[in-house]
Amino acid sequence: MSNSIIRNTLRFIVLVLAQITLFNNIEFLGYINPYPYILFILLFPIGDNRALLLFSSFLLGLSIDMFTNSGGMHAAASVTVAYIRPWILQSIFGIAYEYNAVKISTAAYGERLLFISIMIFAHHLILFSLESFNFSDIIYILKKTLFSGVFTLTLCMLFITLFSFRRK
Repeated sequence: MSNSIIRNTLRFIVLVLAQITLFNNIEFLGYINPYPYILFILLFPIGDNRALLLFSSFLLGLSIDMFTNSGGMHAAASVTVAYIRPWILQSIFGIAYEYNAVKISTAAYGERLLFISIMIFAHHLILFSLESFNFSDIIYILKKTLFSGVFTLTLCMLFITLFSFRRK
């Protein structure tokens, strides 16, 4: 088996287990819930099969949904973010993306922060919109998206920094 397949499978399992055992039990002030399982979608290899990314994202979201009884909200948000990922990568990394020369863990800090921020806030906005499913709760949705997004962004940047190994 390829090293990439093993690494992505392990990442999938570890992130799902961490989300359901640890991060689902964190709730500050009723608004702040971290969802670092999105790291799987963010760090999925750029040149790999897009259909595999969409299917894996669906399984990722479905796994979280099964343990949180959330009725498919995580699956919908995960698949949507996986679907828009190529366009976000293209707009941020430009020509480097077209030549498959982008690796999120080794990208410049500003580009990495921008990409991860857009993806996390898009994911959270979709997730909390589906959770509320009421336009009159727009302030609640935006508040929850902002606070949870900042917390998730902080965790994701910390994890990427801690677990990325730069090869010389």
